[in-house]
Amino acid sequence: MDGVEVKKKMSLYAMLFILVSIGGFVFLHSQMKNVAKESPPNEVPYMIVLGAKVNGEEMSLSLRERAKTALEYSKKNPSTMLILSGGQGDGEDITEAEALRRFFLENGVEQERLLLETNSTSTYENLKFTKELYQVEEAVIVSNDFHLYRSVKLAEKLGIKAYPLSAKTPKVVQFQLYVREYFAILKMYLLGK
Repeated sequence: MDGVEVKKKMSLYAMLFILVSIGGFVFLHSQMKNVAKESPPNEVPYMIVLGAKVNGEEMSLSLRERAKTALEYSKKNPSTMLILSGGQGDGEDITEAEALRRFFLENGVEQERLLLETNSTSTYENLKFTKELYQVEEAVIVSNDFHLYRSVKLAEKLGIKAYPLSAKTPKVVQFQLYVREYFAILKMYLLGK
């Protein structure tokens, strides 16, 4: 095989790799969008609000959208318990769960309906620790639209019957969060979490 044939084969393999990658991203994007369009049933026993970045003691835009969406469901479904999930990371003066707790209390949700999970540092841990703490078998999962596909898959892997409830993703961070999520989904399929 001469150098020209090797270059042609390499170009063909590169093109094939690019096409398969694009196809994979298109497939994942459609799955993410389809899950985000689903609506949960009423009066599900638990609603898990997944944590996101807290700046000092202030919720990030993404976390605020999750909280607002969960608040709407909680008002229409007064028997649903809210599990507020998320530990404390760099730049966070309080846990993500605590930031959520404050939001719900300020918006009239009774303390007795709020359960906290404060040790997790990832989506997988949010769900795993929540399941262990509260023996959750069925729950509405609240997160931003880009994040729900993976969240529901992880919940189901942990034995939780999951119903997605989509919060908006702030436009200012939409592109970077979607790109990051594609790689997180690939990691989930490769490593199982």
